[in-house]
Amino acid sequence: MFIAALPTGPLAANCYVLAPARGGACVVVDPGQEASAPVDRVLAEQGLTPAAILLTHGHFDHVWSAAELAGRHGTPVHVHPADRHLLTEPAAGVDAGFAAQLSALLGPGPHSEPENLVETGGGGTLEYAGLEISVRHTPGHTPGSVVYTVSDEGGAPVMFSGDLVFAGSVGRTDFPGGDSAAMARSLAEAVLAASDDTRILPGHGPATTVARERATNPYLRGASA
Repeated sequence: MFIAALPTGPLAANCYVLAPARGGACVVVDPGQEASAPVDRVLAEQGLTPAAILLTHGHFDHVWSAAELAGRHGTPVHVHPADRHLLTEPAAGVDAGFAAQLSALLGPGPHSEPENLVETGGGGTLEYAGLEISVRHTPGHTPGSVVYTVSDEGGAPVMFSGDLVFAGSVGRTDFPGGDSAAMARSLAEAVLAASDDTRILPGHGPATTVARERATNPYLRGASA
């Protein structure tokens, strides 16, 4: 399996390009700020063509380039319905101070959704680029947060966790729509209940594993599988 991790934008949000192998179709996860150029570079270098764009949640640093990339490549964009409004109202997902800065940066709007937007709830499986991608709804950071999981060539799970869990930390719950109780449940059901060999590719920072986070992440102590 080919996976490229691309930290993009001022907040270094991770965008991922994944495919069964180099050459052919691929999936792009969370193309945020300044993601178009590095994604295009990976596509050209590896001979890949996007089949879909998957969003782990609606915050601007994870979705900024989704509409532009999808428009150029004619791909569907998947988002949970609870976060759909953040694609056209990005300031609604952050606190008042941050919202003012964001509105100044983005302009008054209205901001456009991707033309081919698909609402994806959770509990199902998507099939793109020869991959079976499971979707789990994991509210807490935002109401519409989800994680996507695929199996690598050896059968081990690979979880694209968005801002649910990071190496040594977890997503914040103090933005509008955040819910600490929901976050604890999502961490228990999606992270602590997963197998230790699950590789976690988070929305920010380095990759980790469920085994490592189970043993060392202090923010998981309040959750129980």
